[in-house]
Amino acid sequence: MEHTIDLKNFSLRTDLITELTTEKQVGISSQCQEEEGIKITEVEVLKEGEEQIGKKQGFYTTIEFSDVTDYHLKEKVKEVFSKYLKKLLEKTGILQDASCLVIGLGNEKSSPDALGPATIENILVTNHLFQYGTPEEGFRPVAAIKSNVTGVTGIETNQFILGIVKEIKPDFLIVIDALASQSLDRLNKTIQLSNTGIHPGSGVGNKRKEISFQTIGIPVIAIGVPTVVDALTIVSDTIKYLYRHYAFHKQYDKKPSSKLTMSSQINYLKENVEILQEDKKNLLGIIGTLSEEERKQLLFEVLTPIGYNLIVTPKEFDFELEHLADILGNGINRALHKKVNHL
Repeated sequence: MEHTIDLKNFSLRTDLITELTTEKQVGISSQCQEEEGIKITEVEVLKEGEEQIGKKQGFYTTIEFSDVTDYHLKEKVKEVFSKYLKKLLEKTGILQDASCLVIGLGNEKSSPDALGPATIENILVTNHLFQYGTPEEGFRPVAAIKSNVTGVTGIETNQFILGIVKEIKPDFLIVIDALASQSLDRLNKTIQLSNTGIHPGSGVGNKRKEISFQTIGIPVIAIGVPTVVDALTIVSDTIKYLYRHYAFHKQYDKKPSSKLTMSSQINYLKENVEILQEDKKNLLGIIGTLSEEERKQLLFEVLTPIGYNLIVTPKEFDFELEHLADILGNGINRALHKKVNHL
């Protein structure tokens, strides 16, 4: 009897809008452009598009780059991030003198979840200055706080934030959190901004009560970077890379120039190669005949029941975290305070 895969509970873990949208979806519009090697995708989800992708109505921007540790690229990403954050604030109707509370979600003792708290270290806070005097023009009231996970505090993050908002009464929130991706290529190389709020813990499949205009009562700008993927994604992407590696060598080894250059020195992912269905089947038999979606579905069925669909992060993340926190923290400062651009 033919085996069929029951996937009614199958759900690929991702927080990125670009991994959920495709062309010609009703109620969803997007535009993409590039600035000095940095890819920017702006997506608007209308009411009729919400159910298709499971994302709320609103504006989303993703910024994709290659190497966060390259100083010149990092400074350019910071500039682009700040520019599109300003644009999102304008689209949301947030005024230039509106007060802001910046919240870093996560657990600073767990590297993959430490992005929010690390970013807060770089935020320029001015709220106390407005309480005791009148700062020079070009600054707005900004407060910042780290919010630990519910498992540490025993307090639902949503309740924690509601209490602070009630006391200091900011005009809007900026909330920073670690996200999850369906692609190894986007780990620590993508920033997503939206004005639709956030579900704390969604990156590791632990959804808490959302933080949004509907639950907090003021606009919420969510900022995140994918820091984790699940094992399913790693295995599936490795198979995809295996196909490309095989197709590259099959094509490359036939060229006379291949005798002059070591193939190990060439990044085959950047080469234009044709991957034939026949090659996939020769390499992996029946598995090679599956589509990418079918392959991920099969891996989900294999790994999930035995508890091996683990959540993982790159080994170099501790080093990259410092650079990502710099981009987000100082990019937020530039977007919130006009004066910062001139310091």
